[in-house]
Amino acid sequence: MNLHLIANEIHRHQKSALEMEKISLRFPSITLEDAYKIQEINTEKELQAGDRFVGWKMGLTSFAKQQSVGVNQPIYGRLLKSMEMANKELSLEGLIHPRLEPEFAFLINKKLKGNNVTEQEVWQATEGIMTAIEVIDSRYKDFSFNLIDVIADNASSAKFFLSEQIYIPNKFQWEKAKVRMKLNGRVVQEGEGSAVLGNPVRSVIELVRMLHSSGLCIEPGMIVLTGGITEAVHVFSGDSIEVEFVELDKIDLTVI
Repeated sequence: MNLHLIANEIHRHQKSALEMEKISLRFPSITLEDAYKIQEINTEKELQAGDRFVGWKMGLTSFAKQQSVGVNQPIYGRLLKSMEMANKELSLEGLIHPRLEPEFAFLINKKLKGNNVTEQEVWQATEGIMTAIEVIDSRYKDFSFNLIDVIADNASSAKFFLSEQIYIPNKFQWEKAKVRMKLNGRVVQEGEGSAVLGNPVRSVIELVRMLHSSGLCIEPGMIVLTGGITEAVHVFSGDSIEVEFVELDKIDLTVI
């Protein structure tokens, strides 16, 4: 089993916006470690082409989501500068079946590494927190995959939007932050920060622990998307999305 060949196949489908069959069906011996290696290989391709590595995203940070797919831990993916949306228009070009979910983005200004990082250490390393929307878009047919498939596909990462406002971490109880998501003026999802592993800071702790097992860490200047606060919402051309982070701010996106 050649991981570079599998990575090349996934990379082609990420670039062409064409669905593919699950790799776990064709390579039943593939492991989680292999899947993260494939993710790393494809990230390196983009860096060699001139892109920039800007941070990490967490997925499956809802206990309910973990139960639904039969796992007991979240997953992570890599964020590149090219994935950040410059404005509030989401182009569907290059996307297959995009879904949007509201998140918090932690801006980290100190290195976080090791197997035993504490909440206090994460807060001390957090310069600020931004509200965000992540666009996820699995390259697999019918948005159907298992844990290995989705990790190899960079945890379904596609794009992300960050609000301009940066909040001081200790000025708000992030686990109690309420979020309301409207699609074309109608409320379709509601949630609160506690949906993210009980508190979004724990998502960062878990990421540091998972990265440590691979000899990696969170470097200063990186952002961390901590995971969906609500279920993701499927969008189509012409849709409008409004995400209200109660007592914080709103993000409005138009799908074109």
